[in-house]
Amino acid sequence: MRRRLWALLRRDLALLLLGGRRGGTMLPLLFFMAVAMLFPFAIGPDARLLARTGGGVIWVAALLAAILPLDRLIEPDLELGMFDQWALRGMSEEWIVAVRVIAHWLSFGPPLMLAALPAAALLGLDGPTLRTVELGLLAGTPGLAAVGVIVAALTAGLRGGAALAGLLVSPLAVPLLVFGAGSLAPGGESGIALTAAVSLVLLALAPFAAGAAVRAARG
Repeated sequence: MRRRLWALLRRDLALLLLGGRRGGTMLPLLFFMAVAMLFPFAIGPDARLLARTGGGVIWVAALLAAILPLDRLIEPDLELGMFDQWALRGMSEEWIVAVRVIAHWLSFGPPLMLAALPAAALLGLDGPTLRTVELGLLAGTPGLAAVGVIVAALTAGLRGGAALAGLLVSPLAVPLLVFGAGSLAPGGESGIALTAAVSLVLLALAPFAAGAAVRAARG
């Protein structure tokens, strides 16, 4: 089982990173950087306002970037009957979904944390603020990955599922955004710990919630 799960992780990660599923990890990164580049033009030349709001902009951009690959997480394998093949090999939907969450996070979480460095320069964030943003992304992006896989499983096979997925992710990700962006406010040091706690809860729920949704879609 361990070898099968490791092989599945390598497969999923390769497909997500290299673009085997109608696009790769570059699309979320380009979208993330586009938001960081365009926001200063929209907000104007006020450096203080830009620095005060830049951290929140990075969080919103991270959420939107995490939404982009949702239609590639579950539905292609469901259409190809891959879940049926894995079931015949004794691999449950919960294990497959857990691996998919890890692959999804690895494909966009660390790259977004690296992209936050030039984004912080564009938004005028200072060193301490950038450090808080990076710690928040480290704590929060696993939760975003879990939410993305859950929603992808719930909307797989539905007509207009991509649009519905975007609508579902936003309210589910609100706690992560509130605590993550709140950690940037004065006295908001506990926000990172709360963000990590929400991520852990979502990571614990994702295999069971998304696994049940996949079984229902297969039936």
